[in-house]
Amino acid sequence: MREGSSNRRNFGMTALLLFSALLGASPAIAQDITTSLVDIHQGSPLSDRARSLGHGGYELQNGSWVSFNRWYHANWVDMHVDLLTQITEDTGILWGFGTGEKGEKYRIEPSLKLGFITQMHPNSNSTLSLSLTSTFGGSLQEKPCQADYGDFGTYSVNCRLAASQMAPEETLKYLVNAKPESLHVWLNYRVSF
Repeated sequence: MREGSSNRRNFGMTALLLFSALLGASPAIAQDITTSLVDIHQGSPLSDRARSLGHGGYELQNGSWVSFNRWYHANWVDMHVDLLTQITEDTGILWGFGTGEKGEKYRIEPSLKLGFITQMHPNSNSTLSLSLTSTFGGSLQEKPCQADYGDFGTYSVNCRLAASQMAPEETLKYLVNAKPESLHVWLNYRVSF
């Protein structure tokens, strides 16, 4: 089975469970549902990784310098928005999205975050919280270049390795294809004095 279809099935199951929980909420609880902004930020570890691919360059046969920087620069950096929809006093749905980002030689896909948070109070001055979130999409994919090797022809290559001693087809193995952290579990115990 392909990984993409597994992710879509997991997303469908998660969405179904959350929808069922919403429908099962009493009318009094449903009226108290509120959504709050938890976090908004630009950038991510994958954005940083894309930026790091822009370091360096190589010299062409005619002596001119080709910098990688313009290939791995984006006018818009991946923005993430995280929200919390409170269902009961102690339970909520965590959700959000990432806009994605695109440079000349890479792309970060848009993403969707979905999860839940719950808390309980072991005693009057302590709180135990558990949250679980899963991210769908948001992968970083590096694009190849077409390189002209003169008498040897034109080949699809990894842009950063086009001037290396490797055979053009070998360089394609080193294209970056990275996924974001897809599952995050957070457990917190807080005591007030």
